[in-house]
Amino acid sequence: MARIMIVDDSTVMRMNLKKILTDVGHTIVAEAQNGKEACAQYEKYRPDLVTMDISMPVMTGVEATKAIVSKFPDAVIVMISALNQKKMVYDALKNGAKHYIIKPIDQEKVISVLNEVLRTDVST
Repeated sequence: MARIMIVDDSTVMRMNLKKILTDVGHTIVAEAQNGKEACAQYEKYRPDLVTMDISMPVMTGVEATKAIVSKFPDAVIVMISALNQKKMVYDALKNGAKHYIIKPIDQEKVISVLNEVLRTDVST
């Protein structure tokens, strides 16, 4: 299973994602509350996949994605977004994110997207 980093400024969202992901066998290697922390944690842990909230204080998910992908082109990042953030999702995808999930999240949706991204990443 994958080694995953969860990035979200909401403690509740991080806890929900952690439960969903660990229940199916993934390992959470790091968590971050903002994009700046995410960049530092990515460099330290080099996770197989990152779930990245799009809207956070200090540094947005789009900015963090761009920074991580510029240094680590093989980074696999999935954006977590609210419905009204389509332009930010597009910007994130343009800057290296592999996929996105629209809130509210549910286990089936999260697992489906992560399996698709991990399967695609392994085959490339």
